[in-house]
Amino acid sequence: MGGWSARHRWAAVGGWLLFVIAVLVIGQAVGRSDVDEARSVPGEVAQAATLTDDAGLQDKASEMVLVQTSHGSVTDPAVRAAVADVVAAVRSTGLATAITSPYDTQAVSKDHRSALVRFDMRGTADDAPDHVQPVLDAVAKVQHAHQGLRIEEFGDASGEHAVDDAFGSDFKTAEYSAVPVALAILLIAFGALVAALLPVALALTAFLGASGVVALVSHAVPMSDTANSVMLLVGLAVGVDYCLFYLRREREERAAGHDAGTALRIASATSGRAILISGFTVIVAMAGMLFTGIGDFKAMGMATMIVVAIAMFGSVTVLPALLSMLGERVEKGRVPFVGRGSRGHGGGRTADDGSRFWRTVLRPVLRHPKAATLVAGGALVALAIPALSMHTANLSTQQELGDGLPVIKTYEHIEAAFPGGPDPAHVVVKADAIDSPQVRAAIADFRAEAVRSGASTGPVTVTVHAAQNLARIDVPLAGGGDRGKAEADVRLLRDHVRPDTLGKVGGLRAPITGDTASSMDFTHKISSSVPPVFGFVIVFAFLLMLLSFRSLTIALTSIVLNLLSVGAAYGVLTLVFQHGVGASLVGAHDSGAVVAWLPLFLFVILFGLSMDYHVFVVSRIREARMRGLSTKAAIEKGITTTAGVVTSAAVIMVAVFAIFGTLSMQSMKQMGVGLAFAVLIDATVIRGVLLPAVMTLLDERNWYLPRWMHRLPDMTERDAAPPLPPVPADPPRRPVPDHV
Repeated sequence: MGGWSARHRWAAVGGWLLFVIAVLVIGQAVGRSDVDEARSVPGEVAQAATLTDDAGLQDKASEMVLVQTSHGSVTDPAVRAAVADVVAAVRSTGLATAITSPYDTQAVSKDHRSALVRFDMRGTADDAPDHVQPVLDAVAKVQHAHQGLRIEEFGDASGEHAVDDAFGSDFKTAEYSAVPVALAILLIAFGALVAALLPVALALTAFLGASGVVALVSHAVPMSDTANSVMLLVGLAVGVDYCLFYLRREREERAAGHDAGTALRIASATSGRAILISGFTVIVAMAGMLFTGIGDFKAMGMATMIVVAIAMFGSVTVLPALLSMLGERVEKGRVPFVGRGSRGHGGGRTADDGSRFWRTVLRPVLRHPKAATLVAGGALVALAIPALSMHTANLSTQQELGDGLPVIKTYEHIEAAFPGGPDPAHVVVKADAIDSPQVRAAIADFRAEAVRSGASTGPVTVTVHAAQNLARIDVPLAGGGDRGKAEADVRLLRDHVRPDTLGKVGGLRAPITGDTASSMDFTHKISSSVPPVFGFVIVFAFLLMLLSFRSLTIALTSIVLNLLSVGAAYGVLTLVFQHGVGASLVGAHDSGAVVAWLPLFLFVILFGLSMDYHVFVVSRIREARMRGLSTKAAIEKGITTTAGVVTSAAVIMVAVFAIFGTLSMQSMKQMGVGLAFAVLIDATVIRGVLLPAVMTLLDERNWYLPRWMHRLPDMTERDAAPPLPPVPADPPRRPVPDHV
């Protein structure tokens, strides 16, 4: 592939650009189909959404306005006047429907000092946040006219609107910061503007091409904004990594004295092959997300698989064509005092001389491999131990956003006056005849039993859609803002109240939904997905490593080392975000839990990125061994010659992920800190200490392949590329055992 691209460079580059532009234009024309959040998680929440949609009823955004007096009662004339003004103001906007007075619905607090005006936003729930501002302005005017009362609005639309205003640009800023950060680090790594621009340009064009393909695929597998952001992160990560590996190897071979054509062929046969192995391994890891059955995760898995495949293909075709086209001009735009040691013919230290720093680190590791294994392995195990007590949960609104936003204050005021009011459970009742006496009696029994059982403090309200034979029961949960107690209330409703009342009517369906119920279904689905996802990723990554290196030992050690880095990341997340150890250092607060989706997400992403580095390092070690070096010498050569590339790639990823660790939302902060720490550990302790120490201890056993496995397909470089010319600096060749 590399040879063809170098010989037909204009065709390769033109074909790449044509592909990117074509799929981007077609994707824009077709449009993207997004995940239906209500149906994204299998369970009762999805069942309720299906019943509502089948009935032709749009999912509405519910809003409420709190009218509260610090003394007196809601029956006082001043409060009644304020409630009437709120109802009139909201109605005058023309954006609200089903407006109800607390005096009609009995939405009055137990102390009779608070009342709730409830209404729904016109249009769909998805569009409501964009149109709620006039309603907020109208309520604010009523508050200004009644200074002695507290009048505040909160609901689905106003809450999402406030969060988007506060944090929507926050996330985009982090995305836009990733590319300049990566480019700055590449400038330092290469010391030349053109060489630094190549990886970023290829990564960005791969992302643009993937965006077009994703738009087409989304009509079979719906996508989301989250999937698009993850696709950008992973696409930037692997795109830069692959180009970095390839470009560094080509420069290294030129520095060793090879002509440009030979250097390019060697880079294609070695780094190009490593890119393919790494790419397929990352794709396998990302495919694990498809096993969750959750819409957002399937979207992220499919999107990242597409961007990795495109970045991988571009790196082994377009990059050699560009390098052949540019020649020595790849060194244009030299940065003063930077990157002198990596120049091709500059007379300075060549890349093949290795990194002095990593040689210094490796000496004691290779001299005392047992001690290095015990110290490094013991440190990682110690970091992983706290993960045994990890508690996962979907964070509450206060945990996620903190107390700084006014909307959170309003939420807390409503929660204090009406426990469970801001976040009620919704029971969608579907019957053959919703107005029949039997169904009416069952609904009345449910309302009474919900309060009598302690699951709700009331008032339990019912909205009947007679034409559709459907009703919705709103149940304020007694647990209120306490996530654990609220979930217990939902379980009580599902397991006891519903069967004892609505369950007695034949043919009646009554799934229970709402934010708390949705969180429960999501957490349950994530937990049940862990075994199949972990099993699939580990087994297929093991098989890929086994076939690529024809070594049972390397396949096993690669899995164990990656699991160690993932375990250490889990331990740090548990210490920081669950127990609050050092939380203030990363601007976090003790949330008491790790966000439910993060462990599975981290495992998949980290396993893919860790294999990225592992394949590249072990490929260089095996290559050196095949050239006749002893295993110990091959380890030293492989580590030192790849250290600069792995370090540069890791620094870029740590910097990009650390940006997300600075965001205000706790889930994004946890993701950024977890990914940044894991990549840092993987590129330093794992690849620089533990891997060489373990391989030194295993010695020739590193290349062990049982005889019965010799029938496996041979995917090593002997079949993938012509024999490599010996590097002049290598010691005399030694016989290579047959099993290698």
